[in-house]
Amino acid sequence: MTGLDVAVRAHAALGEGPTWDTAAQRLIWVDILGSRVHTYDPASGRRTVLATEQHVSAAKPRAGGGLVVNLRDGVGLYGPEGPGGRDFRWLHREPVPGRRGNDAAVAADGSLWAGTMRYDEAPGGGTLSRLAPDGTARTVLDDVTISNGIGWSPDGRLMYFNDTPTRRIDVFDVDEGGRPVGRRTLATVEEGAGFPDGLTVDADGCVWVALWDGGVVRRYTPSGALDRVVELPVRRPTACAFGGAGLSDLYITTARTGLAAPHPMSGSLLVLPGAGKGLPQPAFAG
Repeated sequence: MTGLDVAVRAHAALGEGPTWDTAAQRLIWVDILGSRVHTYDPASGRRTVLATEQHVSAAKPRAGGGLVVNLRDGVGLYGPEGPGGRDFRWLHREPVPGRRGNDAAVAADGSLWAGTMRYDEAPGGGTLSRLAPDGTARTVLDDVTISNGIGWSPDGRLMYFNDTPTRRIDVFDVDEGGRPVGRRTLATVEEGAGFPDGLTVDADGCVWVALWDGGVVRRYTPSGALDRVVELPVRRPTACAFGGAGLSDLYITTARTGLAAPHPMSGSLLVLPGAGKGLPQPAFAG
């Protein structure tokens, strides 16, 4: 598509979880299977690559500096020095053989919503949990296969969620206690078009979804109508997020894993400048 560019040329096995860090004015993303947290400052071009001791499926900024990370065995915290420092501690450790963390998102109240899945993708083997800043965890959804794509409408009254193999983008109402209720389908990806992976919500309340094995990012309106398709040169986009000046650039993570002949851009961080208008993402309050 015209205007699409490579922000960071990389060979990530499973690039995921792009997140704009407003305080640091940088993009954070991960290579799950490579156990790496990447950062990218588009203004200076500065990049960092930080190793973690376990597969890392999401990394989000903390309000006081540092990162909260969704790892294989649970959720942990790094201080301002990041994974290169020695100030790691577990926030909530719950190892389950054959299971790892997956996509995660931070809600407006500063809580972390962290998903899990089984390595063998066994049906119903994953969960979605809410972690308070003190580490208290509550399971919000169980019987999930691949927990993905968590996001909220601009007014916070709706929550979106993808259980990838279902091919559905689901929407919930958010009750007064912040709990998702009234689950229903916003849109279903037609067979053969890919599977809904990570998502982001823009300032108009539209939902942008990366389609694994579909080679596109789609935008759906709040009513569920498909109104935009971003064609990509790679088969396995994984997630998308707005960042950069004015939150107008759409960053897209991609994967190489499982592809016999991946495209040269597979595993890189892509960017579509001026794609729309994103929402500021809150930092984890813990």
